[in-house]
Amino acid sequence: MSEGFTKKYRVHRLVYFELHEDMVGAIVREKRLKKWNRGWKLALIEKGDPEWRDLYPEIAF
Repeated sequence: MSEGFTKKYRVHRLVYFELHEDMVGAIVREKRLKKWNRGWKLALIEKGDPEWRDLYPEIAF
């Protein structure tokens, strides 16, 4: 994520991520998710992270 994106949209937490075997699979999934409506995306986030914790510390090295 670029600084411009985070500043414009006030993104400060990572609340959802998926691991994929390869880049192609990740891009296919990203394109599918972009077609989802906001409610479906919120439900997906809340299913895995109901408290909307910042998940970045769990994946940062």
